[in-house]
Amino acid sequence: MSKFSDYNFSGKKALVRVDFNVPLNDKFEITDDNRMTAAVSTIKKILADGGAVILMSHLGRPKDGPTDKYSLKHLVNHLIKLLDGVTVKFAEDCVGEVAEKAAANLQPGEVLLLENLRFHKQEEKGDRDFAQQLAKLGDVYVNDAFGTAHRAHASTAVIAEFFPAGQRLFGLLMEAEVNNAEKVLHGAEAPFTAILGGAKVSDKILIIENLMEKANNIIIGGGMAYTFLKAQGKEIGNSLVENEKLELALDLLAKAKAKGVQLILPTDSVAADKFAADANTQTVSNDSIPAGWMGLDVGPESVKLFSETIAKSKTILWNGPMGVFEMEKFQAGTKAVADAIVEATAAGAFSLVGGGDSVAAVNQFGLADKVSYVSTGGGAMLEYFEGKSLPGIAAIK
Repeated sequence: MSKFSDYNFSGKKALVRVDFNVPLNDKFEITDDNRMTAAVSTIKKILADGGAVILMSHLGRPKDGPTDKYSLKHLVNHLIKLLDGVTVKFAEDCVGEVAEKAAANLQPGEVLLLENLRFHKQEEKGDRDFAQQLAKLGDVYVNDAFGTAHRAHASTAVIAEFFPAGQRLFGLLMEAEVNNAEKVLHGAEAPFTAILGGAKVSDKILIIENLMEKANNIIIGGGMAYTFLKAQGKEIGNSLVENEKLELALDLLAKAKAKGVQLILPTDSVAADKFAADANTQTVSNDSIPAGWMGLDVGPESVKLFSETIAKSKTILWNGPMGVFEMEKFQAGTKAVADAIVEATAAGAFSLVGGGDSVAAVNQFGLADKVSYVSTGGGAMLEYFEGKSLPGIAAIK
């Protein structure tokens, strides 16, 4: 497999799959450009070599073909800014005559942004003819869209078969994502601690099972902790629970015990009398949350317990918040875990943060540059850690 940084793009047209699926407000202004900035170094390297760049991406979930709301034309001006004034042209379709003409006329040092791939139903169907039409546009294929690597779509996986082995590459972002994920999954230095949060056990079953083969400690926080607590016979009041997953929770606890993995549950909660920012709160033991109250964050005792484990770790994976951190009264647990990870990282641990909400949390607390790596691909990263093969990665390898 060719390495991106060793490849010389001089005189080549590089067809680059990026993840420009950014949020826009009702004036079509970008409200968070992280996914665009993540691709800049890949684009700049191709241009610096003397190549031309053809960018393809999806935006949103357009149901019925082209709609102005989901047009990538809204991204052109911001892209020009990010690339320091480079010429960015726009093609009003991603395949067919319009796209082919624009690609043929593209000069070294220029960028062409193709219209939204999902304006064509064939993209999500992984249609081969559609992939072949896209492949015609460039000399070399670069996949830099880790966020869609778990989808077997035309532009993320199928297209690779139309380029010979040396002409299909990961971009710099994809390379970094894969290397950092591999480091945790296959090269973790012990003690390895995985911190899993979020609302539902059902979303995290596979990742918990896969990590039991690899982690020394698994810390459970967020809404999904209450399913484990109820399974153990504790009173959880009105806290979130998946009653149909109680047996499963007991199974997971037994498996962890059998494997010698510490599965660490929170011992106390910040409980609220309603799910609202202005709720009344009290700190309670997780043995008996009062009737009518719900746990919306881990309590101070749990924070101490979690932080002690994190401090002793050499490898840390964090996926999912500890509570409803969007509300100020319930963000202390998530903030404390983030701080503990930052301290462990400063002391030499390797820390990987991934999954939409944990990434939002480290950004909100201004700590993103104080952990080892922040992953951009929520769903893709989750599937990677569940032990699944991702089509976008397999296609290049």
